[in-house]
Amino acid sequence: MRHSIAARKQRWADLLEKPTGGRKFVFRIGVRTPEPPPVVRAWPWLKAERIEAAWQTYLRMSERAEWLDDDLVPYLPVNTGTEIFAEALGCEVYRPDDNNPFAIPFVKTASDAARIQTPRLEDTPLMMLFEIADELRRRGGADVLLKMVDMQSPMDIVAQIWDKTDLFVAMLETPDAVLELAAKARTLQMAFLDAWFGRYGAEHIAHYPDYYVRKGVTMSVDEVGSVNSRMFGRFFLDELNALSERYGGLGVHCCANSEHQWPGFAQVKGLRLINLHQPPPIMERAYVFFGPHTAQMHFDLWHGTLRMLPLKPRDTFPECCHVVIQAEAEDRDEAQRVAEQLWREYEV
Repeated sequence: MRHSIAARKQRWADLLEKPTGGRKFVFRIGVRTPEPPPVVRAWPWLKAERIEAAWQTYLRMSERAEWLDDDLVPYLPVNTGTEIFAEALGCEVYRPDDNNPFAIPFVKTASDAARIQTPRLEDTPLMMLFEIADELRRRGGADVLLKMVDMQSPMDIVAQIWDKTDLFVAMLETPDAVLELAAKARTLQMAFLDAWFGRYGAEHIAHYPDYYVRKGVTMSVDEVGSVNSRMFGRFFLDELNALSERYGGLGVHCCANSEHQWPGFAQVKGLRLINLHQPPPIMERAYVFFGPHTAQMHFDLWHGTLRMLPLKPRDTFPECCHVVIQAEAEDRDEAQRVAEQLWREYEV
């Protein structure tokens, strides 16, 4: 059946794994919740509450998949802040009441960075995330997908550890020290990912945005907005390629103003999808630029909602584009009408 989980997974695979010859469109519909469930912060002492909140999220998504014919694949979220790898490498963490945790930088010099040692995965707070995932898998079964924890690129992790007022100077004056710290971050990430995929399989939901991937890994790569294209080549490209080659593909999220880095992103081997968050005129250029390279999932197609603007006809996209269409609806009835409209316009 068209709305079955297996069919949804296959449509995602056809979009992401055949970016120049497979499926051209999949779509997701957000449905506004009149009374959203309470937020459970990603604090270590709330492990039981985080597990229960994730389980209830999965149950709601599973129920929604029964009545809404879009491409959502229900999943069990293992939610975190951005801090998890920086914390494992020595950062203290600030945990605000009204937002996700974040790391507090403690490195200011190359000497500070050199003193950091890559810990054994088993000796870090990252192990609690496996405990959460294990319990969620126990409840849901081995066939239920997990959503990946927050993944920042190795250099984005460095930018959490190394005070930025000093980091950008160090990238010019002591670049080897910066690269050495990024390598330590990547080593820890690979230990985590090797264990994660070995334990739960390669198939998962990307950490952000939440799309299905059969294999590979996804990264937030935001610090590229603060450096020039030459520095992208020196500090970012090799690490992204290494992770892509190790895990069978890479998805990139970037909310920075990064148009000057698009040629660099296009050089990433095995790039499966790119997600940008910029004003609509920039997004229109992105569809043209990235069309020959990778699938795209941007956030400003209708300024956030299908209801506010007319549906963008499929023939207004460049012919080479492979796109995740996103829309929003107020309630179940509207979501079903939107789904029917999308299937009529975008089905291939």
